[in-house]
Amino acid sequence: MDVFKHLNSTSKTFIIAEIGQNHQGDINIAKRLIKIAKECGADCVKFQKTCLEEKFTHSALKAPYFGENSWGTTYKEHKEFLEFSEDDFLQLQAYAKEVDTLFTASAMDEKSLEFLKRINVPFIKIGSGDSNNFLLIEKAAQTNIPLVISTGMIDSDTTNEIYNIVSKHHKNFVLLHCVSAYPTPYEDVNLRVIQELQKKFPDILIGYSGHELGIHITVSAVALGARVIERHITLDKNQKGSDHKCSLEPKELTLMIQQIRTLETALGSSRKKIQPSELVCFEKLGKSLVYSKNFKIGHVIAKNDLKVKVSLPKGYNAIKYKDVLGKVLICNVIFDDPVQSYHFNDMKEN
Repeated sequence: MDVFKHLNSTSKTFIIAEIGQNHQGDINIAKRLIKIAKECGADCVKFQKTCLEEKFTHSALKAPYFGENSWGTTYKEHKEFLEFSEDDFLQLQAYAKEVDTLFTASAMDEKSLEFLKRINVPFIKIGSGDSNNFLLIEKAAQTNIPLVISTGMIDSDTTNEIYNIVSKHHKNFVLLHCVSAYPTPYEDVNLRVIQELQKKFPDILIGYSGHELGIHITVSAVALGARVIERHITLDKNQKGSDHKCSLEPKELTLMIQQIRTLETALGSSRKKIQPSELVCFEKLGKSLVYSKNFKIGHVIAKNDLKVKVSLPKGYNAIKYKDVLGKVLICNVIFDDPVQSYHFNDMKEN
């Protein structure tokens, strides 16, 4: 399945509900979040897959870890509490299939990458924590599985290098503009980066992974051209964990998706034309050409012979006044009469 093949400037935005580790280490909460994401209208749910010994050094895992968001006395205990097993992932994948939504995860290390490849996810996410991990990115590109890569904590040069690394293997990947601050201050969001990435990399999709409070910035990212959106979701922002505060509760997720879908409809076509819904207004208020005074048969029309007014019945469209200039009347007309094509022997219908 090529999950991104259909995406273009006029298609529906692909929306990823990032569950991450907001499941509190409870597989039943994880399933509840999968179901909620589907009901809210998200296209995909995403988790995080980590082999702790591959991602962290022994000293990092042994470090004391206390605080309001800690699930253990050491960092290892904390992460082990929140990490699902491979069997858990298979159970969650099966449940996502049952509720008819896509399931994937971020590969946080090479071993986890191999696992996600093995279970045949539709795409693999490379998070901002690995945006400088060129070795992992290269291995992910070599799988030929579609990739979504966040660009938090790196600059333009590093983003260019990511593009170059993956492009050697395929172009079936998405770069997400991202700022890794939880929550992200509005002044640091810099949505214009989306447009810059589109200019630099016109042959791939550009998206946005948001960590700001609220939904309006993310909806604005779609207006600027983001084709893939990722937002964290939670059952309750006040739950224990560092990601909950900048995550969306179900009502917010629903509202965000509704606003994105409305925006997509409103973005419409880039071609400017009269819309069918405007015809009623045009019939009432659209201006026509009318005669500025009485004229007899044989009169040659000059600019001063015409005025533009709302008329009943409608006359010749005012934008076509040049078509009337120099024409010879074949009948008498009076002041304020709307100009009609049948007043001349060589006029097209208005």
